[in-house]
Amino acid sequence: MKIRSQKDFFSGLMFAVVGAAFAIGATNYNIGSGARMGPGYFPLMLGILLAVLGFGVIVGSITVHTADGEPVGRIAWKPLAFVIGANLVFGVLLGGLPSIGLPALGLVAAIYALVLVASRAGSAFPIRSALILATVLAIGSYLTFILGLSLQFQVWPTFIAG
Repeated sequence: MKIRSQKDFFSGLMFAVVGAAFAIGATNYNIGSGARMGPGYFPLMLGILLAVLGFGVIVGSITVHTADGEPVGRIAWKPLAFVIGANLVFGVLLGGLPSIGLPALGLVAAIYALVLVASRAGSAFPIRSALILATVLAIGSYLTFILGLSLQFQVWPTFIAG
């Protein structure tokens, strides 16, 4: 058994491991049945589906021949750090950090910070495109989560909203 595509093999392995972890974690909740689903039913089914798809990708990586074997390249540390950092900044700005006295700045500020930090992950930094994207995401998030779903969380910083 020879791995013919390293990229496919490792991505399939990642899908299978994450799917299995979610499926195992879902068993801590009440699963229920197909007719009366409990809170663990959807994550269990989603985890199983993800694991099955991962195993399918693994089988494809072993059976389908590629020209150069598609080796896995070096880890791109800069984009990885900026994308993970953008998510951390989003969470901190959305909820605040009371332990150090940082108040929640709300959804709009968190989305703008998320987009601006994540856009630094690429080789070019088009500030105009990032601001347009952040504006569209902020408006869409407000319409979806605040108006559409009536979720209750801070939208604006306290010094603006009062």
